Amino acid sequence: MFAAYAARIDRDQPLNGLELGDRPAPEARPGWTTVNVRAASLNHHDLWSLRGVGLGEESLPMILGCDAAGTDQDGNEVVIHSVIGQTGHGVGPKEPRSILTERYQGTFAEQVAVPVWNLLPKPRELSFEEAACLPTAWLTAYRMLFTNAGVRPGDSVLVQGAGGGVSTAAIVLGKAGGLRVYATSRDEAKRKRAVDLGAIDAYEPGARLPERVDAVIETVGAATWSHSVKSLRPGGTLVISGATSGPSPKSAELNRIFFLELKVVGSTMGTKDELEDLLNFCAATGVRPVIDSVLPLDRAREGFEKMAGGGLFGKVVLTV
Repeated sequence: MFAAYAARIDRDQPLNGLELGDRPAPEARPGWTTVNVRAASLNHHDLWSLRGVGLGEESLPMILGCDAAGTDQDGNEVVIHSVIGQTGHGVGPKEPRSILTERYQGTFAEQVAVPVWNLLPKPRELSFEEAACLPTAWLTAYRMLFTNAGVRPGDSVLVQGAGGGVSTAAIVLGKAGGLRVYATSRDEAKRKRAVDLGAIDAYEPGARLPERVDAVIETVGAATWSHSVKSLRPGGTLVISGATSGPSPKSAELNRIFFLELKVVGSTMGTKDELEDLLNFCAATGVRPVIDSVLPLDRAREGFEKMAGGGLFGKVVLTV
């Protein structure tokens, strides 16, 4: 079957390790099923995998891709929850959780194998392309906002780095959830898009906000950390799920954190139940993922190049 896969690890030039071509079809195993992929979306996780983060040389070649929607072996339209081993289904109770492509072949292929437990029905209101955007970036944003940030309708939220998959999702979901959303971006066009999506306003990184916010959604890391901490009201919550600019800020702002009794909460992906809630939320409200571009699988390299160059606003979707 045709697939996009990591053939080599290159920490400096990750796209050097990306190959497109034939790979073996999934083999049957107890408790697992095969999904015919209709659409899959890119995440920064895929780029990090090509750098060797969470993926070792011994696991190569590895088909990339965490997210997908397609049809199961009975023809049902399904969405894949990409966290494997969360409950032990299909892998046994002692295997720690992992995301597809860390231990198991991913979704950038004509077919992918996952535990039966990991399938959810695709709402008919969502296209395959839209549904394929939800299981990683949008699920991460959903959990950050509605589980870990502790915000309620009417509260204020700052979303750092408008344009990325998680940050874009947080703006749209926050607006739909009744939050007052502010955003930042270095790019003027992305700031305008953030406002078009529902942000009250969007600013350059580091700019002073009109109010201190109840929560910050942080995925950028070192470059925005200090601004995130300084933007919180006393007792506010900073939720972090990534560090695309690096994990080591110049100042940890520890004095401000303890003196203002701020909360710093790490957040990774989400549960199957949260993904089901997200799917139902999108179906019921009309909220849809922001899609930057849709490409056939054989043009996957174009999508990776766009993501690596930082020119995205929303998700790149690959169709099979």
